[in-house]
Amino acid sequence: MTKGLVLASGGDGSAGGVIAIVIVAVIFAAIVISVTSYFRLQRHRADAVANAAFRKLAEEAVERQDQLLVEIRALDAKVTEIESLLRSVG
Repeated sequence: MTKGLVLASGGDGSAGGVIAIVIVAVIFAAIVISVTSYFRLQRHRADAVANAAFRKLAEEAVERQDQLLVEIRALDAKVTEIESLLRSVG
């Protein structure tokens, strides 16, 4: 009967040590995953802010290109008028 008690209690107590190591490893893994996820989220937020700034810059560039196109068309009209004036004189 003593032999059965020793086997049921785990023998030398190594099972308790293994369980403690597994619990510590699980807690450590959870902390590592949490920290990694946090910094990944922060990087994603920073990228979102940068993309918003690039989007705003692109919109401003399109507006400026439209303004330049209007100015170029106005200059083209003036050059056409000057050419027709020079042809009528010459």
